[in-house]
Amino acid sequence: MAEDKHEKDDAEAAPSGKNPLLVILVLVNTIAVGAVGFFQFQNHKKLNSVTTAADVMKQDLEGGGEHAAAEGGGHGEKKAEGGHGGGHGGAEAKAEVEGVKADGLLYPLEPFTANLAQGDGPRRFIRISLVLKFSKETKKEEVDARKPQISDTIISMLNAKKPEELLKKEGKEYLKEEVKTSINNFLVDGQITDIYYVGFQIN
Repeated sequence: MAEDKHEKDDAEAAPSGKNPLLVILVLVNTIAVGAVGFFQFQNHKKLNSVTTAADVMKQDLEGGGEHAAAEGGGHGEKKAEGGHGGGHGGAEAKAEVEGVKADGLLYPLEPFTANLAQGDGPRRFIRISLVLKFSKETKKEEVDARKPQISDTIISMLNAKKPEELLKKEGKEYLKEEVKTSINNFLVDGQITDIYYVGFQIN
């Protein structure tokens, strides 16, 4: 009878001995889930930080809009005095348009691929995306009409470049200057003032 009671006590004590192990497993599982969530969050932040053509254009337009708001107020007041001013909304719209003109025309080119000059090793190519920034007097109609000429100029320059030249920071900056000079030579109204790389991959 005493032995049966002793065995019964051991049987009841046994499950309670497993409880700390269960708690540890739950804690380890919780920490693992938290770590996975943290790394996914960091990866999401990194992906969101990649600059796109839209981001560059938005930043430039916002900067130009602030500049225009400072100057555009005077224009709105003059119109109101002359009797041609419209409502407050019309003045804001005009200021926004003037802001874009004051800051210059941003013109994104579609991504394209070009062969690079033969360097050491196998033939390589470049995939590139650009946003061209033109001066405020530039007419978009002319840029649209010359788009094939602009693309041809850039591709011809890339065909003459070796991969090792473009992998250096100085090479990328020199390419910008070459492209600006070449395109400005055939523009009638306005000129390119800056070029933004929004995609640059050599394979």
